[in-house]
Amino acid sequence: MSDSLLSVGKIVNTHGIRGELKIWLQTDFPEVRFAPKAKLLIMHPEHGEQITVTVAASRPYKQMYIVQFAEFNNINQVEKYKGYEVKVSKEESVELPENEYYFHEIIGCNVVDDEGKELGVIQDILRPGANDVWVVKMPNRQELLIPVIDDVVLDVDVESKLVKIHLMEGLL
Repeated sequence: MSDSLLSVGKIVNTHGIRGELKIWLQTDFPEVRFAPKAKLLIMHPEHGEQITVTVAASRPYKQMYIVQFAEFNNINQVEKYKGYEVKVSKEESVELPENEYYFHEIIGCNVVDDEGKELGVIQDILRPGANDVWVVKMPNRQELLIPVIDDVVLDVDVESKLVKIHLMEGLL
C-alpha cells in the first residue's frame, strides 16, 4: 500500500491549542496539497496506522506549513500524531513540465555513461543548493555523486528506468 503513496510532509509538532499541526514539507506543491478540502492520509511511520483527514485551513510558516484538519479542533486530539507522515496517493500527483521528475521516478533508475557502460543504480537524491545531486550505488559498493546539470545528465527515461550521463573529469 505505501508504494502507491507519496510523502508530502511530516508532522513535527502541534501549534497552539486549537489542534493545528506544524508540517515539515516534502513537496514542491504545498499550495495544492494543503488547500482547503484537500484529502490527505496521516500515517504512522513504523506500523502503518493511517487516518484520512481533510484540510480545513493552512498557511506557510518558515520552511513548514501550519495545517488545521477538519477532524480535529484541539491540541489533545492531535498531540499523538507528532512524527506521523502526511501522504497522498500517486494518482493525485501533479503533472510536471517536460524534463522534470518526481523523486520516486528517479530513485531506482540504472545509470549508464555515454559509451553505454553501466555505472550503478540511483539510491538517493540530495538537495544541497543550486542543483540536485543523484547518489548512485556502484557495483563495487562505492557511491558516485552525479550533479543534475545539463552538461552531465544527457537523457532520462523514467519508463525504462534508465539515465544516460556524461562522466565529466573528476566525477569518478
